[in-house]
Amino acid sequence: MSGSEQASHFGDEKSTHLEPHLEPIEEHRTPPAARSELIGQLLKTGLFALILFLLARLVVLPYEVDGQSMVPNLANQERVLVNRAVYSHFDPERLVGWVPGVSIDSSSWYPFHRPAIGDIVVLNPPIPSDAPYIKRIVAVAGDVVTVRDGAVIVNGTIQMEPYLRGVETTCEEPIWCDGYVVPSGAVYVMGDNRGDSFDSRSFGPVPIDNIIGKAWFSNWPIDRLGPL
Repeated sequence: MSGSEQASHFGDEKSTHLEPHLEPIEEHRTPPAARSELIGQLLKTGLFALILFLLARLVVLPYEVDGQSMVPNLANQERVLVNRAVYSHFDPERLVGWVPGVSIDSSSWYPFHRPAIGDIVVLNPPIPSDAPYIKRIVAVAGDVVTVRDGAVIVNGTIQMEPYLRGVETTCEEPIWCDGYVVPSGAVYVMGDNRGDSFDSRSFGPVPIDNIIGKAWFSNWPIDRLGPL
């Protein structure tokens, strides 16, 4: 046997005995179509959650009470949710009033409800202020307001205000408290803590357009959780 044959045969044996034996490995991969569907579902879910969040922010806003003007019903630093859509309104005359010869009732239309006596509202006061106020509506447009003998009198009727818990109401500005007629498109507000509240008794009525929304739910602290 020649040397070249021996070398060749030796090489064959080496190749035969040392070459690893590889088994085909079956890979379990998510098909591209399934991956695309999963990504699509995640994007849709995220978009839906974002839309819900934005809609909620358009309707409900959180506010924190700053001060003592609504004690004992709302405490300092208590947090409330405010419905900013409940008083949404528009004037039909603005839609067609520009048309010559067309005349319609100019009263505003409220799809939900008008501001009502007893509502707690967050508002921008009709005077310079760094922050909104939170007060209670005690009279609406057309009402005649008088403060006398510790009581609020609206249209000649003494108002029963159980939320005051016996607190008397006083007024140092007769112009706003002695037979004052609330003008159209406005409300008259007071704080529940009548002895420590800067309100309509001092600055007059508040235009409805200045109302940010109705405070309807207390969400902090936990022990005060619930509707207002």
